[in-house]
Amino acid sequence: MANLQDKLRAGRFVLTAEVTPPVSAARADLMAKALPLKGLADAVNVTDGAGARPHLGAVTAAAMLVAEGIEPILQFTCRDRNRIGLQSDLLAAAASGVRNLLILRGDDPSAGDQPDAKPVFDLDARQLLATARRLRDAGELPTGRKIGGRCDFFLGGADNPIDPPPGWEPKGLAGKIEAGAQFVQTQFCMDAGVVRRYMARLTEHGIAGKVAMLIGVVPMRSAKSARWMKEKLYGTIIPDAMVARMEQASDPVEEGIRICVDAIADLAAIPEVAGVHIMAPNNDAAVPVLIAEARKSVKRLAT
Repeated sequence: MANLQDKLRAGRFVLTAEVTPPVSAARADLMAKALPLKGLADAVNVTDGAGARPHLGAVTAAAMLVAEGIEPILQFTCRDRNRIGLQSDLLAAAASGVRNLLILRGDDPSAGDQPDAKPVFDLDARQLLATARRLRDAGELPTGRKIGGRCDFFLGGADNPIDPPPGWEPKGLAGKIEAGAQFVQTQFCMDAGVVRRYMARLTEHGIAGKVAMLIGVVPMRSAKSARWMKEKLYGTIIPDAMVARMEQASDPVEEGIRICVDAIADLAAIPEVAGVHIMAPNNDAAVPVLIAEARKSVKRLAT
């Protein structure tokens, strides 16, 4: 069975989704979130202390998904571990069959439910990408010490699409690619026009073909939540027309799915876009329905 990297190399338009591990020591509670995505999503992100809140450990949760035949994308943050802990967990992930890593800075503890927690940030996202790449390519720790086994990582980073003003350059993204990023998952951007202009600027700077871009999309559950994301969630782009559709909808959850399917179709029409990453805060049940509908109606997903 082709993995995420193989699908992207073959030019497949991919759909990834996301689960937040539960605040639970019960395996069944994680599987209740993840199993509905099996056979639908091309890979499933496992968040790592999202919102600076504790939950079932991400490395363990990703290993559980591997055991269930679900390909995970392990989100790996710099916030909670120093470089020794990060390197140990990279080895643990590889030994568990986890290949896909999304390297992130991590939310500041002040945003979470234990704001007095001390952040670590011993490494930044670029340094952690470079560390994972060295484990994979050289088979060694940053100290030069050789490791046993293989770390066959497929490395990812995060990005925020924007409507690029004159003179803007994608320096942050370029730095992540230089450090080792092979794919990118972005913040919500439901405006295909913005994505087209953003991808055109990346092409001008020789970046678009170097990394697989997966654009973040959301099945909105209410007009209120749509407005909140648009106004309060950093980097989110949701057109006013979509918010208006949600306000007029008799069934907002169903309308949110239809809007998201339309957005996926528009994004799939952009050749430089390699796929979408579906995130659904407080609306997990909509994701399997959305993916099934997208696979039926979006032409590029049927090829």
